[in-house]
Amino acid sequence: MTQYLIKGVRVLGGEPADLLLRDGVIAEVGTGLDARGAQLVDADGLVALPGLVDLHTHLREPGREDAETVETGSRAAALGGYTAVCAMANTDPVADTAGVVEQVYRLGREAGLVDVQPVGAVTVGLRGERLAELGAMASSAAAVRIFSDDGHCVADPRLMRRALEYVKAFDGVIAQHAEEPRLTEGAQMHEGEVATRLGLAGWPAVAEEAIIARDVLLAEHVDSRLHVCHVSSAGSVEILRWAKARGIRVTAEVCPHHLLLTDERATGYDPVFKVNPPLRTAADTAALRAALAEGVIDAVATDHAPHAVEDKECEWAYARPGMLGLETALSIVVEVLGPRWDLIAERMSRTPARIAGLSGHGQDLVAGAPANLTLVDPAARWTVDPAELASRSRNTPYAGMTLPARVVATFLRGAPTVLDGKALR
Repeated sequence: MTQYLIKGVRVLGGEPADLLLRDGVIAEVGTGLDARGAQLVDADGLVALPGLVDLHTHLREPGREDAETVETGSRAAALGGYTAVCAMANTDPVADTAGVVEQVYRLGREAGLVDVQPVGAVTVGLRGERLAELGAMASSAAAVRIFSDDGHCVADPRLMRRALEYVKAFDGVIAQHAEEPRLTEGAQMHEGEVATRLGLAGWPAVAEEAIIARDVLLAEHVDSRLHVCHVSSAGSVEILRWAKARGIRVTAEVCPHHLLLTDERATGYDPVFKVNPPLRTAADTAALRAALAEGVIDAVATDHAPHAVEDKECEWAYARPGMLGLETALSIVVEVLGPRWDLIAERMSRTPARIAGLSGHGQDLVAGAPANLTLVDPAARWTVDPAELASRSRNTPYAGMTLPARVVATFLRGAPTVLDGKALR
């Protein structure tokens, strides 16, 4: 197996050091290392982070390969510094059986760019009527541990309770898309001043907050693990803070777009800014940033949602919600948090790996650890060009925006998937 000697890299922004990667692990860490036959990687000025882990990725395969495939989404993930992604269940057919999750898992292995960990559906067909085959998916080759009907809320409290109870048997977690559907029927964007001005039906923050409040109480009642997807409001932050203070087993994620963008972006009716949950106010964005830094929000997740042209480049009311995120996430987080590399590693690698049960990821870059890592140029500034993204889709809200920091290399079990900013396959 080829060895790689990474010279002069700053692990988490610290002092320069050398990393020797051999047989899938970090064999040595030190200064002045030399290894005969190793391929040298000049990392002068670069920062090393543990490989990023995304808890919330839509890869669209099977069923919507016109928007994304496991391979193209994996390539986008590697270019974004990821070594593992959790592939959401809203495919066609839905990933609600052992057969479908094993198919996604196999496609990820064949692509070989990141570890693709399938997320299983909570309910059959995402219809919210009866539980899917949670145990069968957990015991399958894919070893599913996260279950979510993302895109749909598990609105029935009895069904949600049963799901939370069921996954305790294998230390699983229910990841909830928090949206009370009776409060968002016909909604087009955040309910507020901008929606009123534009004449668009509003999506009130209380629709998210009510479900989070209900579900943290259910999780406490049955002593099970709850994860809240794409938190978007200041009110949700306060509920999570209260729940964590009580010792409830709840974790939460925030998306890069909710950290940076607000509902003012919708002023021109450009559907690239249509997303669920919607972009909210500057006050919400500020609260989310503070909660992420504090740890009330545990992780950054992309909610990478590629769409075919006809599903996005149309009138606002008919456009599908969602936006790309894998290749820009790290830069957005650096933009809003600054180059706080240890905090970024905690929120984008260590904690999401722990939530997902991915023991081979999210580990500190020390001798003996799996060689899953990414090298970042902290001084880089780059302009987002949709045509240059690896995703099969082009619906990025950051087109033309200049962002800080860029991934230079990504290693999966000691083998490069990205070098010099280019995917190797």
